[in-house]
Amino acid sequence: MAEKPVARRGPAVELANLTATHQRHPAVHHVSARFAAGSLAAIVGPNGAGKTTLLRAIAGLHRVDEGRVTLTGQKPRVALLPQQSGMDRAFPILCLDVVLQGMWSRLGAFRGTSAADRDRAQQALEAVGLGGFAKRPVGAMSAGQFQRLLFARLLVQDADLILLDEPFNAVDARTAADLLAVLRRWHGEGRTVLAVLHDLDLVQREFPDCLLLAREAIACGPTAEVLSAANRLRARMMAEAWDEIAPACAA
Repeated sequence: MAEKPVARRGPAVELANLTATHQRHPAVHHVSARFAAGSLAAIVGPNGAGKTTLLRAIAGLHRVDEGRVTLTGQKPRVALLPQQSGMDRAFPILCLDVVLQGMWSRLGAFRGTSAADRDRAQQALEAVGLGGFAKRPVGAMSAGQFQRLLFARLLVQDADLILLDEPFNAVDARTAADLLAVLRRWHGEGRTVLAVLHDLDLVQREFPDCLLLAREAIACGPTAEVLSAANRLRARMMAEAWDEIAPACAA
């Protein structure tokens, strides 16, 4: 019997002539690309290529100077996992409460959580290998455990579009493998998953689609084609030629 195709609940993501700047200096410049609904795609490129800025622009958290980001579907739910380096782990909060934060968009800031909500958060902790951590303060966690915790929060957000910025950075191999299994689960459920990554071997092995970025889009599509030697050389040469004080293009 033929397998039933997965319903694509995630949106398609279209970038049309997208330019975004930092203090009027271009971070991403006239980027056009498309990720199909239900994609599992990587965003790669040299350091300073604008990968984080692009991810934040897709999430609606960075102002777009020119062009547009279009998400298909009726108000798809979007979740963003930022880089760990930008997060404060010293704040006195328990692991279960961090996961429950993922429900705020549904519950509202002033509505209490129910027993069912807490059970769901506990199940998310168990799904990422943190079954006994509900009452542990986040300050007592290792980098890998904290990343697992952030994935548990993403699980309860139940987003249609999931954006991940260096999700496997500074974690051990076992944690990376477990979190990669979560990405596969999301992909199998038909969600759209976009991840900024540096490990090209991992990208080629696990991510069917890819955007190679060097502030401009070098190529977007099937990973094997995008990460050709010619495209990678072009991205490196463009990075070496960047002018860090160039003004935003007015054209």
